[in-house]
Amino acid sequence: MTQFNIRGSRRLADVRYEIRGRLAHRALELERMGYEIIALNIGNPGLYGYRTPETMRLAMIENLGAAEPYCHQKGIFPAREAVVMQQQNRGILDVTAEEVFIGNGVSELIDLALRALLNEGDEVLLPSPDYPLWTAATVLNDGRPVHYPCRPEAGWIPDPDEIESLVTDNTRAIVVINPNNPTGAVYPRAVLERIAEIAERRHLVVFSDEIYDQMVYDGAELVPMASLVTDTLCATFSGLSKVYRACGYRVGWVVFSGNRENAESYLEALELLAALRLCSNVPGQWAVQTALGGFQSIGELVAPGGKLYESRRAVIESCEASQFLELTPPAGAMYAFPRVRTDDLPDFDDHQFALDLLEHKHVLVAPGVSFNVPYRDHFRLTTLPDPVVITEALARAEELLHSYRVSEI
Repeated sequence: MTQFNIRGSRRLADVRYEIRGRLAHRALELERMGYEIIALNIGNPGLYGYRTPETMRLAMIENLGAAEPYCHQKGIFPAREAVVMQQQNRGILDVTAEEVFIGNGVSELIDLALRALLNEGDEVLLPSPDYPLWTAATVLNDGRPVHYPCRPEAGWIPDPDEIESLVTDNTRAIVVINPNNPTGAVYPRAVLERIAEIAERRHLVVFSDEIYDQMVYDGAELVPMASLVTDTLCATFSGLSKVYRACGYRVGWVVFSGNRENAESYLEALELLAALRLCSNVPGQWAVQTALGGFQSIGELVAPGGKLYESRRAVIESCEASQFLELTPPAGAMYAFPRVRTDDLPDFDDHQFALDLLEHKHVLVAPGVSFNVPYRDHFRLTTLPDPVVITEALARAEELLHSYRVSEI
């Protein structure tokens, strides 16, 4: 047989997604060997006992007959109109169903939105740490990611002056992830207002990833970016996967508001790309109107005593009791991003720690370096499991870190 190599695209050389990467593959191997793994690497509510509201399932079932043909490339009208109503309830009044695109999850829409915008060498401002799909999609669509720092000592809140200092003639867009993944930060109104002002003055598109928009704790306020952006284009991303615990439905949306008159060419390009993939998953779209218009059960989950609230508290309390971990308590989303105190661990490396934690303690987390940060002393875990599971997982992390210190002595 002739020997040859079929190589992967060079475009992937700078793309990483460790959340489902080699560590996750190794965890699967260990499970096949009979080990029980505490998997904290992915925010996948259905794996932790969270159910999609029954009314959404019924809405899908009752409309299956209407879900067999392709729909319009932007999505079915009832779903898009429901998104419009939600936006209007939040004070964003200048949108209609024509400005809403439904996609196969927010992930697909991020890729389409960047592909429609970027030419080779165009720059996109991204938070660091970021959800790595944003950086990956920028690279894969010939753009250049430029990361603005969100520092732990500032509570993971970015400095708008630093953001503006990174704007160049090649900058096309700024990405805001709020509530933030992986840190759980919820940005103050004043910071968002400054980012909006910078984007308007420098003619940048604002991409606001608000997939965790109703998942906030202890009185934190989610300020919709679209309510602040008027003189440039604002794209707001959200969907069913997190707040409505329906990841497998693969239903997300992006809403365009603000100054659309100067973005007609871009929006036409996006519709062309949407048409090329025909349409997004139709059955899941029939759940949108029911989800957005019905009882918002997420409120009970994030309130004191609620399952998400108590699991988050378990992470906070475990880190407070730890010799080695420190944490800025997440104000939103379903993740925590602890830092390992490395004063006594000069050789600490977050990726090696994540590998050792998996191999020796059977706990799977995502190393901080996966989220496009320049330091190697953080890791991300989801706060979805029951408090007892989270407490056990972090106790095992503590044991491993203690063993590191003993070996250093």
